[in-house]
Amino acid sequence: MPGCRQLRLQFAAAHFLYNSIFFGGKFMRYFEIGTIVNTQGIHGDVRVVPSTFDVERFKLLKEVFVEYKNDKRTLVIDKVWYHKNLVILKFCGVDDMNAAERLKNYVLKIDESQALPLGEDEYYVGDLYYMRVVTDDGEELGKIVNIIETGANDVYCVRMERGETGEFAEEILIPAIKQCVLKVDVPNKVMTVKLMEGLR
Repeated sequence: MPGCRQLRLQFAAAHFLYNSIFFGGKFMRYFEIGTIVNTQGIHGDVRVVPSTFDVERFKLLKEVFVEYKNDKRTLVIDKVWYHKNLVILKFCGVDDMNAAERLKNYVLKIDESQALPLGEDEYYVGDLYYMRVVTDDGEELGKIVNIIETGANDVYCVRMERGETGEFAEEILIPAIKQCVLKVDVPNKVMTVKLMEGLR
C-alpha cells in the first residue's frame, strides 16, 4: 500500500491513507499527514513533506504521533511555518540540529479525532483499497488494488481475482473523474463506474 497522502480528485474527492497502530495499550486509527525529511536551521526545526493538500491544517495541531521502525512517540508542536512546498515544524524539547537530525524519516500521524471532517464526495484512501468495482450495467470488474497519483487526477488500478488461487488477472485503469466514477458506497465497499471507450 502506498505512503501517506491526502488526495483531491477531479470530482472533488479528498482522502487520507490511514492505518491502525497499537499504542498506549489499545489499537487506534491514525492518519498519515507527512514525513520528516531533513533539519531546518540550527535550533531544532525539521522539514516535513506534507501528504495533505491543506497544509494550513498543521497550524490546528497541538501534537502529532511520530513513528519510524520500532520507535513510536508523541511530540508537542511548538511552532509551524512554511517554506516553499515544505512544512517546517519546531517540536518542544527538540532544540538543536542534532536532536532534529534524529527525527529524519519519521512519519507524522494524527489520531482519527484530529482529522479534518470529510466533505461531500470525500473518502479515506484506506477505505477505497480492495473495494469492489462494478459498471453501471452491473458487470463485476474486480477490486481496487492500487491508486496511482498523476498530475491531473488519480487512477484506480482494478483487477479481478482468478478463482481459488487468489491471484489477480490483468488490470483495468480507471481515472478518478466524475465521468467515470458514478458512485462510491463506502459502507458496502462498492464503487460504481462507467467504462469510457478505450479503458479496456
